[in-house]
Amino acid sequence: MMGGSTQFEPLWRKMNPVNMGSDKLIRRALFATAMFNFGAALAFAFPLSVGQLISLPAAPPIYSALCAGFIALFGGSYAWLAMQSSISRPLLAFGAIGKTAAFVLFFALWLYGHASLLLMLGGVGDLAFATLFFIWLRAVPAV
Repeated sequence: MMGGSTQFEPLWRKMNPVNMGSDKLIRRALFATAMFNFGAALAFAFPLSVGQLISLPAAPPIYSALCAGFIALFGGSYAWLAMQSSISRPLLAFGAIGKTAAFVLFFALWLYGHASLLLMLGGVGDLAFATLFFIWLRAVPAV
């Protein structure tokens, strides 16, 4: 051993948001997830055109419109939250739970053959954002 401890440290500890400029990190993540949601809203709103990029199946217009509307609403809330003077922890937690739920649903639908691999991989993006949100909530002290 050369100079100091070589003890293994988990990646999630190295990625501690407090050490990574937490405010800037979470705001960038919130803007990125807002854009991610707006893209998904377009895909759900137009399943026969934009939605085909992720092999989204056609659905009755009422379901497409409702899904697109709620996805866009979440995207708007992420963008709004990123622009606030302080990050609302309950709202961020709600978003993290919603993104986790989206991944679980996409994964279950893919597992049972009701969703494409591309759609499920889009859900992996939701899971990545949810993980980042949960890490930030755990690591950054409440004010």
